[in-house]
Amino acid sequence: MTTTHRRAPLSAAAPPLPAVPTADPELARDAAELQQALEELIRVYQFRDRDRICCHDISVSQCYALDALVQRGPLTLNDLAAHLYLDKSTASRVVDALERKGLARRSAHPADGRAVLLSATRAGARLRERIRDELLADQMRLLADFEPEVRRAMTRLIGRLASAAAARVEAGGGSCCRLD
Repeated sequence: MTTTHRRAPLSAAAPPLPAVPTADPELARDAAELQQALEELIRVYQFRDRDRICCHDISVSQCYALDALVQRGPLTLNDLAAHLYLDKSTASRVVDALERKGLARRSAHPADGRAVLLSATRAGARLRERIRDELLADQMRLLADFEPEVRRAMTRLIGRLASAAAARVEAGGGSCCRLD
């Protein structure tokens, strides 16, 4: 079963977020410092990725979709939308753009006559590899000044944090107004 994650529109009428528990001041401080560090990291990477990827005439969302199609093999639109945390209509527009550019294709689903399978074309897979190689070269330059054990620890920690955050988003059903 796939779940579509929708973000509610921001508005002045949105209910206030629940207060953050402060029973553990050290945890509250760590959470605030992590939030600040992640905001900066995500902002820097978001613009770095956008600047690198747009040179190839695709958007960041199109690049993420292409990456998923290459890494995970053929996917239904529902599966791709869930993986990208997009609603189905937005994911469909992303795939439409990839199709127009010859980077993705739709084909009949062998087991479900109502469904369509999405896959990357050879050109799409080549473009994804070219972009990935450029991003990896940037990462190697960035990591060159860190000791190997620090690089490995950093990778494990970020992976664990991403997994925990993804599990929380999936379990939360994509609600932007609930922090339980």
